[in-house]
This record gives sequence, structure tokens and C-alpha cells, in this order.
Amino acid sequence: MDTQLAVRARGLTKSFGDVVALDGVDLDLDAGRIHGLVGPNGAGKTTLLGLLLGLAVADFGLLEVLGAPGGRALAAPPGVAGFVDGPGLYPTLTARQNLAALAALRGQDARSGRIDRALHEVGLAEVADDRTRGFSLGMRQRLGLAAALLTDPRLLVLDEPANGLDPAGKQQVHEVLTRLAAGGTTVLLSSHRMDDIEALCSEVTILATGRVRFTGPLDKLAAENTELDYRLLTSDPAAARTLAAEADGIRVTEPARSWRGAEALVVRAQLPALDGLVAELARAEVAVRELAPVRSPLEAAFLALTESAETSESDAGTQSAQSTETQEAE
Repeated sequence: MDTQLAVRARGLTKSFGDVVALDGVDLDLDAGRIHGLVGPNGAGKTTLLGLLLGLAVADFGLLEVLGAPGGRALAAPPGVAGFVDGPGLYPTLTARQNLAALAALRGQDARSGRIDRALHEVGLAEVADDRTRGFSLGMRQRLGLAAALLTDPRLLVLDEPANGLDPAGKQQVHEVLTRLAAGGTTVLLSSHRMDDIEALCSEVTILATGRVRFTGPLDKLAAENTELDYRLLTSDPAAARTLAAEADGIRVTEPARSWRGAEALVVRAQLPALDGLVAELARAEVAVRELAPVRSPLEAAFLALTESAETSESDAGTQSAQSTETQEAE
């Protein structure tokens, strides 16, 4: 295995009865990177995370985790930590007691100083002696992260870690994950929040119907899906509309609408054409006050790739049904 890869998967396939959760998944995770995993509900994300955490085994395919063969069910590979579908906690115990119990179960150092540092890192020091039954979803997620930190993981697998977090809590979690990656830990982050993925991740994998639809750097994803809708606010909306309508490679996609008390124009373009429009506006002395994508490149690509995948699956199902009907008729 390449020493720079924390995870190498080839052809991973996993079914539950007649449901194919993963269908020939290939995945490489570079060491010391934060890698995003996104996809619609039912795409296979949870199943893939479960394989990496040792909660299940693949039916077919190759999986190597931190240089060792994966595949033993109910046994997290050494150096791997995280949670799927939220962390499991003892509701009658305090935050500190939960971490001490988990450390003891793993045969790890359960000294209070180490536990206190983990609680401080995730912003739970002030509620360390509160019972977790009263914790909010965001607090439970942060306590799950603290539990993972106790293991000094080389691969951290997290499912929706920002669920329920307020802005301060989200910033704290982002800082922890960024620090871990800088120290060489690989983080696989599954989330429906595109803003978290774009803020944290250098690479992303998009799953749909159990298959990888894209995997690679975020900037490559943006480059492959460059025509986006942009919201344009200017000092002269009428002049901006005229210039946009006359510009090459620019389409005005929506009527002018109010945005934060100003009249906004929505145009669809690739970046070179957009640069040309901005230059024309400057020459016409029309000030550009805001220019931003209506949807981020990641969100636009996600919608395009997953919608096309669902359409393909639907078409394949229809063709299969028609073929069966024809055979029965014959």
C-alpha cells in the first residue's frame, strides 16, 4: 500500500438483502487531509463509514486501512476512531464519566487530566460534570469528538459532526479538525452541509445510488462544473442588465429581484465570461457591489451529479421492466 494513503478501497460492494448499498466503490484517502463525503439519503455513506470503523464487512472488494487489511467486523482497526449516526453515550453519567468509561473499555489512559484536555478542546469543560441526558444534539456531537480524541487517532471518521452546533461550537469543531489534519491525522467527514465541506475539505467524494460519481480535489470539481448562476448587485441595475444581455457567454436567467433591499440580477456564465462582464461594467462606470454564486460550485455539482445518477437508475429500471414484460409476452 502507498504509505501516503490512509485508506485504499477497490471495488467495495455491500448488500443488505436485495438492497445494494455500495456498488463497486473505489476510494483513496491521503494521509493528513480532511476528505468530504457527500450524497443524498440512501447513497451508501453510512455503510461506507461503517466498513471503515469495523462495524461491518464488505461482501466483495479490497479495503486497506492505515496500511493493514480491513474487514474484521465489530473491531475498529488500530488507530481508527469516530462515530456513525451520532456517538453512543451513557445518559446517566456525566461528560467526564462517559469519557473515563470509554477509555477504560479501550484499555487506555483514563487520567482526569487527559480527559479534561479533551473536553476543553471541544468546548465542554464547563459542563464536564453534567449528566449527558440533558445534553443538546450539538453537545452530544462534541462529546463524541472528545471521545475520539482520547485515542489519538490516525484516521478519524465522523458522521455529521456539525449537527446541532451553534456558530461558536461549529468554529471550535472546525479548529480541532484542522489542527488534527495539520498533525497528520486523516479525517473523513460525512455531511449534508456543503458550507462545512467547502470550509474544511481539500478533497471530496460524491456518492449516489451506492456508486462514486466524483472523487478528487474541490477545485477540480469546480473546474468540471464551471457554468454557475451568479447574483450580481450593482450601482445601476438597468445598465448592468443591458451589458449582461449583450455580453458573450452570459445569460440572464431571472428577472431582477430584491436582495437585501437592492435590485439583484442573476446571470449564468463560466468564469472567463464573468470576468469579461465585470470589465465591461467597470468601463461603463457601473460599480459592482456584490458578485457571488447563487449556489456554491460543490452544491451545483452535487445536484447535477446526483440527479443524473437517479435519472440513469430510473431509466435502467424502466428498461429492465419493459424487457421482462416483452419476454413474458413472448
